[in-house]
Parts: sequence; C-alpha cells; structure tokens
Amino acid sequence: MDLSFDFEPVYHHHDLLIELGLVEMAMEHLDARSENERQVLRPRLISRMSRLRDELKRLEA
Repeated sequence: MDLSFDFEPVYHHHDLLIELGLVEMAMEHLDARSENERQVLRPRLISRMSRLRDELKRLEA
C-alpha cells in the first residue's frame, strides 16, 4: 500500500493564505501611518495582494 502523499501543494497554498492575511492586516492598519508612508506602502501592498491572489488561482486550476 502506497502511503506517500505530496504535501508540498498543501503547504504552498497554506503559506499563500497566511501571507495574504498578513497583507490584508497591513492594509487595514495603514490609517495609523503617516500620509507619506501610506503613499509608499499602499501600492506595494496592493501589488503584493494581487500577486498572491494570482498565485492562489493558479494553484487551484
């Protein structure tokens, strides 16, 4: 009986979900930052969120 199972896709999916949650939390806390920091961080966070969501969609396909 073959009991081997490749957990790599599961781990990767889980890691992406955690990272996405961290980015979402960072977005929620942008209001506590200065205007200059918000202007710098918001585009970076949005870009990161987009890449994470794209990667999750790719894994689900």
